[in-house]
Amino acid sequence: MASRRRAADSLKTDQKKKRKNKTTCEETAELCSLVEDEQVKRSVQEAWSQRTSHSHGDLELDCHPFPHCIIKNFLGSETFVESLQRELMDLNFHEKSNDLYKFKQSDDLKKRTEPHISGLRAALFGRFRSWLGQVLQVELEPIVDISCAKYEYTDILLCHDDELEGRRVAFILYLVPPWQSSDGGTLDLYTTDSNFQPQSIVKSLVPSLNTLVLFEVSPVSFHQVSEVLTQDKCRLSLSGWFHGPPLERPPRHREPAVLRSPHLPRDETLLLEWVNPVYMDLAYQEQIQQEFEDSSEIQLKDFLKEEKFREVKEALRLSQIEWAKRGPPNKRCYEVASLDTLPQCVSACWELLCSEAFFLLLSNYTGLRLHYLCPADDDSDTEDEETKDVLNAEATGSLTESASAYESRAKELSTPVHCGELRRWSHGGYTLLHDAEAARAEYALDLVLPFCGADWQSEFGGFTCYVANEEDEELLTVYPEDNSLALVYRDKETLKFVKHINHRSLSDSANANSSTCGAFYDFSFVYYE
Repeated sequence: MASRRRAADSLKTDQKKKRKNKTTCEETAELCSLVEDEQVKRSVQEAWSQRTSHSHGDLELDCHPFPHCIIKNFLGSETFVESLQRELMDLNFHEKSNDLYKFKQSDDLKKRTEPHISGLRAALFGRFRSWLGQVLQVELEPIVDISCAKYEYTDILLCHDDELEGRRVAFILYLVPPWQSSDGGTLDLYTTDSNFQPQSIVKSLVPSLNTLVLFEVSPVSFHQVSEVLTQDKCRLSLSGWFHGPPLERPPRHREPAVLRSPHLPRDETLLLEWVNPVYMDLAYQEQIQQEFEDSSEIQLKDFLKEEKFREVKEALRLSQIEWAKRGPPNKRCYEVASLDTLPQCVSACWELLCSEAFFLLLSNYTGLRLHYLCPADDDSDTEDEETKDVLNAEATGSLTESASAYESRAKELSTPVHCGELRRWSHGGYTLLHDAEAARAEYALDLVLPFCGADWQSEFGGFTCYVANEEDEELLTVYPEDNSLALVYRDKETLKFVKHINHRSLSDSANANSSTCGAFYDFSFVYYE
């Protein structure tokens, strides 16, 4: 028995040694002395509660456009900062890319055992969490939520408010080399309007080594990480959230629904004038419809007659067209043309896409009921054949009186409608997925006709991605291609976004051979049965 007790004692001793080794493995992170100063804490607490600005040494509290605190020299030891940088750079990073962002992110740092990572984590979610809770006068939870991000050339995080259940305070600790505003990667803060929607950037914080930035997650805390423009620096940072009781949030603003219109009364003459004759061939239309019904999407290359396409493309550059920026930035950023300022040929192309004859042509291409002459699913075989004859007649430019037999029946059916925009895309343009779009999702046919130049490359961005709602799965990507008509039929569970156009689009346009000038145009229409 004695020998067993000695073995057990020995085992306990070994366990104590292991625990001691594990404890000594963690390097203590010394925070700046301001955090330990009771007078400073009371001053910051008072200023934050009253939403007034305050500064003391390396600490600055600014309440415009929303309360945020900047603490320079946050960690007290330069050696600790350098060791922390080395440990972070040795982590595995994963490419993250969707509608909102593109950057590299580490795994969750909650359980990392590297000495300086674990030391900083303990300080942040221990002593500093306690200090911050007292400043805000709220009970912050001991939940550890922290990761490391690397932003390199063209990486970005677009406008958002950080709202997610449990998040109370967001923080970023910068571990960057010497950095200037011209390098990009700034933390941009937005003002908001009366509907709590972001308006414009009023403050940009340039990353600085060993500087901590924090702000409350609120209905107005809209911010972004601007695109990194430097090609030889890495914007390394630690970021995360302190969790606690959320601030009260008003009901989300709902944008007015986009106005939809029935077709314009234009006949098949317009088709014959504009559309490549190959797409007017009945046999080829049947082939297109079969392919479309199989995959719910198709691209029709060289869709417009070459001379018409060139005429419109040149006219789109004319200064007479008035362009207006579309926002808000948490949903979209691009320009739309004012229709009453369009040159004649551009206006005629618009009318083509709105015309009754084009609705009927789309019905032929897709099998969708976009015209009353298109057969409904429950029509008899006889009615289908009779209607098909009329469709064929109009598509070839020889519509006869047989169409009149369907006019009375058409009144009993829902009227197909559409909405559309003429858009100009340039560096910084994008659209984002958002809750309101998901709530309003419905069956629809998307059409995009780009005017982009042969040298527009996929790495510039500007392509349209289709994704399944509430899933990361990418269903389809449509790249802009000159005079290539893209048709995509989407259901209620499918959403779309246009990927951010990055700085590469500008660097390429500096080439004398480039015809894009860093921008492209497209007609974007949606048709509803």
